[in-house]
Amino acid sequence: MSQTFVKDADWLDWCAEPTKPSFAVPAGAVDAHCHVFGPGEVFPFAPERKYTPCDASWEQLFALRDFLGFEKNVVVQATCHGADNSALLDVLERSNDRARGVVTVRPEITEAELARMHALGVRGVRFNYVKRLVDPKPDDYYRGIIEKIKPLGWHVVLYFEPADLREKWDFFTSLGVPIVVDHMGRPDVSKPLDNPDFDLFLRFMRENDVWAKVSCPDRLTVSGSPLYADVVPFAKHIVEEFSDRVLWGTDWPHPNMKKEMPDDGILVDYVPSIATTPELQQKLLVTNPNNLYWS
Repeated sequence: MSQTFVKDADWLDWCAEPTKPSFAVPAGAVDAHCHVFGPGEVFPFAPERKYTPCDASWEQLFALRDFLGFEKNVVVQATCHGADNSALLDVLERSNDRARGVVTVRPEITEAELARMHALGVRGVRFNYVKRLVDPKPDDYYRGIIEKIKPLGWHVVLYFEPADLREKWDFFTSLGVPIVVDHMGRPDVSKPLDNPDFDLFLRFMRENDVWAKVSCPDRLTVSGSPLYADVVPFAKHIVEEFSDRVLWGTDWPHPNMKKEMPDDGILVDYVPSIATTPELQQKLLVTNPNNLYWS
């Protein structure tokens, strides 16, 4: 029997009629960070979730992909689904090899389960340290998972805030697998570019096999849309210094936005402000995500 879920009273739904971008993304472009929610009646939300979203289906995700001009998606497991990756795996099965996945798993996952995920297109696991979204686990919990994914050549996606990087530096720098950081580690863009927290993040990238998603200006901005001018210097610096290790994604359907739901077309038009040449745009949107997820 299917369950009926009621979204949180303050939940903001994704933008159903986004602007058509004026920036034409290059052929083969990848939206390297997006999610699906449910639908809850088909893929129930996790009992331990800290939010209940609206539905956001694979059909709606693929329609947005085509509307914005992208060829492929990287779908990241949403925390509202916990470690049940069924909705994400369903997307991969339907994608005709045009989607890859990043899952959430527990240490007891079997090699057979991981092998099935790999065959469907999973290439990474996500460890979330943002405490308002999840309850982070002890280091040994994550090490157990890493030992199981290493033979598959997967990477670890980390979602953290600046204080977490300081606290977990020794652990994060000892993982022994490639790392992808969501949303640039959430820098405080009200501070100058030259600030200790951002300096530490740049050091993290310089000294380790770390990639960064220069995504979600809508989550980081103080000055607001459509230009996200306060976020631009941070993302632009990362794109220019680490041009071979940057990714970009819409973050559709934008979970847990509290004030304003972004327009995905405007987010696409933000890209040329942080990747200012065709060469950088090609790396950010095509070469890098294809190297990491489809090579």
